Amino acid sequence: MSAHSNIAFFIPHMGCENLCSFCNQNVISGKDLAPTFEEVRKVCDVQYKRMSPNQRKNTQIAFFGGSFTAINRKLMVGYLDCVSEYVGNGGFFGVRVSTRPDCIDDEILDILQSRFVNSIELGAQSMDDCVLKKNLRGHTSFDTERACSKILDRGIELGLQIMVGLPGQSAWSVFETANKIIRIFPKTIRIYPTVVFRGTLLEKWYNSGQYRPLGLDEGVDLCSKLLELFNKNNIKVIRLGLHSQKDIEKEMVAGIYHPSFRELCESRIYLKKLKNILKNCESGLYKILVNGSEISKVVGHKRSNVLNLRDSGYFLKVVGDDSVAVGDLVLL
Repeated sequence: MSAHSNIAFFIPHMGCENLCSFCNQNVISGKDLAPTFEEVRKVCDVQYKRMSPNQRKNTQIAFFGGSFTAINRKLMVGYLDCVSEYVGNGGFFGVRVSTRPDCIDDEILDILQSRFVNSIELGAQSMDDCVLKKNLRGHTSFDTERACSKILDRGIELGLQIMVGLPGQSAWSVFETANKIIRIFPKTIRIYPTVVFRGTLLEKWYNSGQYRPLGLDEGVDLCSKLLELFNKNNIKVIRLGLHSQKDIEKEMVAGIYHPSFRELCESRIYLKKLKNILKNCESGLYKILVNGSEISKVVGHKRSNVLNLRDSGYFLKVVGDDSVAVGDLVLL
């Protein structure tokens, strides 16, 4: 069973000998320095005392950023030992770590499992070797497949992270990556549209005209289709777009970033559903029943869905009705 929340610690760039074309983890994580053991213990202790036993059992301690399993071994074990006393026996659900596909082997998995790590996320980014090479990832799609197999064989929950809009990446490549991931069948996935940050190789390519990032509408269209595809195959999309942070807006040069990117994608899915149920209807006024929690997504950002359909002669009144399942629409 997946945890519902994380106590997150970010370890930017530590352990990663590679510098990918797009990477500026200090901006992405909002952190310049890794936490000390004392800081990790203090945060865990405060959260442990604040949460009820029921809350703790639905919470994981998470080490994100960098490549956790590639950092100095003594440091990695030290972090895990810091949090071990807070896991199990009425404590937190377990530990989640993120790392690179080429930094997983049996020895590392033995260490992780002995210290309550029950979820591992791999930054696959793409399953297209040409795209991986172009962006200086330093690993292959086979490395990802091998690491995934080892993790799943251990019964550890697997998560994958992919990017869209990378240099050298076509829409065909994106969906080939998605289909390969579906065959691997991770529990969760994060989808990140590419953002050009200052100080990266990607910024140089962008400034020289070698790279053209996707536009927002292109990105929404592509990612909404990925969201539908993964949902259909029971792979939970736990993140769609970068976290909303001031540093991202300040340091980005180009690319796709929107604080409500996921909702834009979900809204695009609803627009497609609306068009489908109205395709055989005459123009006019219609009432649409939706789950109350989904009204804003159905209406669209700045009423974009309603206005789009109005241009085609359909005038919609969207009404919340919690008897309607999330994702469904009822036309009246």
